[in-house]
Amino acid sequence: MKKIVLATMLASLFFSGMAMAESKTAFSLPAIEKSAEGGNAASQYQLGIKYESGEGVEQNAQKALEWYTKAAEQGHAEAQLNLALMYDMSDDIDRDAEKAVYWYNKAAVQGVSLAQYNLAVSFDDGDGVEQDHEKAVYWYTKAGEQGDSDAQYNLAISYDEGIGVGQDHAKAVVWYTKAAEQGHADAQYNLAVSYDDGEGVERDGSKAVFWYTKAANQGNRDAQNNLGVMYDEGDGVAKDTRKAVEWYKKAAFQGNGLAQNNLALNYYYGKGVKRDLKEAYAWFSVAVENGDGDEAMLKRTARALNAAQLAEAKALAASYIAKYLDE
Repeated sequence: MKKIVLATMLASLFFSGMAMAESKTAFSLPAIEKSAEGGNAASQYQLGIKYESGEGVEQNAQKALEWYTKAAEQGHAEAQLNLALMYDMSDDIDRDAEKAVYWYNKAAVQGVSLAQYNLAVSFDDGDGVEQDHEKAVYWYTKAGEQGDSDAQYNLAISYDEGIGVGQDHAKAVVWYTKAAEQGHADAQYNLAVSYDDGEGVERDGSKAVFWYTKAANQGNRDAQNNLGVMYDEGDGVAKDTRKAVEWYKKAAFQGNGLAQNNLALNYYYGKGVKRDLKEAYAWFSVAVENGDGDEAMLKRTARALNAAQLAEAKALAASYIAKYLDE
């Protein structure tokens, strides 16, 4: 599972412990340092941000770590999160997954959704803590209920596959929907598949097309291929083989073997595109290399070409394999 890095927060948002003044010098570096050295957790946190980002001071990860620690030990939730992130992901200090989990937990208990999500991922992967899918589900739920789309998506996966919780496709659809409505491309794709297969929800081809389109427009190659199939078959949408070819191409260019094979078939039969056996041969070849091609159709296409055409088709196939092989 993928963890999310916190974007640096605006310094002015967390000065609750410092007296606000009209003067622009109130939040100057000396003022922050004085307040931090006096034990103010919010200022310690801000000083940590400055040293981590190099804002107004020379960047110094070790000093950032020290100031985050001081604030975190006083219970400052955002400092606890940033401290965890440094132990987890910083390029400037030695990684310590156990300390990351410790501080994620501190911040998560205080309701920081990103900490809850990253803690869930740690439990899911057994990274810095003994693997525990049930605890992962618990924390995904906490973060998901706060609107974290990645947590919602991972929670849906957990329900869909029965990992850490009883398998429940209907609940998976609920959580896919929450994430999908926030623009999460993978959730949009999985939600489309749910509608396409009628798993966890009544089958609805038009809704499948709707969500495939959302994900496909964000570049999800599997959604692009499946959307091509929907247009090819007129499933949930008016049949349009030209649009099918357009979507197959988008997915094929991204290395999707199924789309490459589908595109080859359309070139072979002249569906939605002018018949072109050399293109068909080339795309069948790439699809076969990717493990999704129809070898019988590749041979059939080769037999339909004369020697000169086959040589050209093989050269085209070699160039496509170099460009579009799924790495």
